[in-house]
Amino acid sequence: MVVNKFNRRDFLKMAAVVSAGLSTTGTSLFNLRNLGTFAAAGGSGDYKALVCLYLGGGADSFNMVVPRSGTEYQDYVNTRSNLALLTDDILPVSPLNISGIEYGFHPAMANMRSLFDQGKLCFVNNIGTLRAPTTQEAFFNEEVPLPLGLFSHSDQSNQWQTAIPSERQIKGWAGRISDLLLDSNPNQKVSMNISFNGTNTFQSSNGNVEFTVSNYGVTGLTGYGEMYEPSPWRSKAIDDMMARSYNDPFKDTYAGVFKQSLESSLEFQNALDAVPEFTTEFSDSYLSGSFKMIAKIIAAREKLGFKKQIFFIDYGGWDNHDELLENQRYLLSEVDNAIFEFHNVLQEIDMLNEVTTFSMSEFGRTLTSNGNGTDHAWGGNVFAMGGAVNGNRFYGDYPTLTLDSNLDIGGGVLIPTTASDLYFAELGLWFGVNPSDLTSVFPNLSNFYSPGSQSPLGFLNI
Repeated sequence: MVVNKFNRRDFLKMAAVVSAGLSTTGTSLFNLRNLGTFAAAGGSGDYKALVCLYLGGGADSFNMVVPRSGTEYQDYVNTRSNLALLTDDILPVSPLNISGIEYGFHPAMANMRSLFDQGKLCFVNNIGTLRAPTTQEAFFNEEVPLPLGLFSHSDQSNQWQTAIPSERQIKGWAGRISDLLLDSNPNQKVSMNISFNGTNTFQSSNGNVEFTVSNYGVTGLTGYGEMYEPSPWRSKAIDDMMARSYNDPFKDTYAGVFKQSLESSLEFQNALDAVPEFTTEFSDSYLSGSFKMIAKIIAAREKLGFKKQIFFIDYGGWDNHDELLENQRYLLSEVDNAIFEFHNVLQEIDMLNEVTTFSMSEFGRTLTSNGNGTDHAWGGNVFAMGGAVNGNRFYGDYPTLTLDSNLDIGGGVLIPTTASDLYFAELGLWFGVNPSDLTSVFPNLSNFYSPGSQSPLGFLNI
């Protein structure tokens, strides 16, 4: 017989995972730091939140932002063929830092166009994972190291969420930030990281478990706390179980973790229930509902004791190898409504300047059509929205959309001209990461940027 030897420290680490699984909540109800004797430090600094909207599947972002006149539009039409937008349908925008070329947004992005014009939204163009600055010649001559598993959903998703393009990792860059800034929050019962999609790489860390919520709040333990028939016996039985002292240290520790988990869950839900109804109206969609719940959590920040929070929404459906135009119209319409509604509710609760919402996707897609859709590529476009955003601008270089450009490596696959690390680093700096800690959070950053007085890209007021 093989005997597994566990000491108390080993068990405490394991108990966190076991408790989350056996409590039937589907929610990470506690923070690993609470299993020790950590005394929470008082919060410092003003509240800030990062909201990550992950467009799972690889978004065709060169139909989100397009040239709309002259030879640039004709190049776009020639390359995109049956997937090109009609010039009369494109919504004109006039970036303050662009001259000589006219651009526009997808027709389903009318609200985002309005936010862009107001200076509350920007785009970062032709961005992607890079290990080092890469040219077409260097790519074909294999002169620079390339990100692991280019064009792979799993690898590129991992790299956008971990900021480590050279290997597969399980700890994300939001997780590393939360480890670094954890003591900012007076409330140590609930993780800084709030997820709408359960366990994820982006928020995974050494010392925290993401706290999972739904559009309706905290799932909680079914039947617990509901003082009506036939469930009161269930709540009483659980309370009795948690109130006991056990001779077995494993049982005693588990009961304590379980009790704290439920208490944190109830405290969180009670704070949400106390938030007054918003006057801002939200669309009847999953995505809008998620953003509405984020607004409620932000509105309850003082009662919950939060100074820093990172939210994660994984909104899939973007892997459009077929029926791209129809699918993208639907998806972008939902994103457009949700982003606009979230902007409006943040204004309503006077928190627009304290919240930055940003998009990510594992890669862009081919400029060329495969018949009725597009395939996996590399460089793409992302957006950021908030009161701290230097909006009505493009950051990074919008590429020439011809198949003979010096960025095309075949079939309209573009080499990124902006490293994703720069995007991440700017978000981290705004959130409160010290410049001296940037390379510990983003290990690949030094290949593109040396922390100093100048911002990595400049799209945020830091």
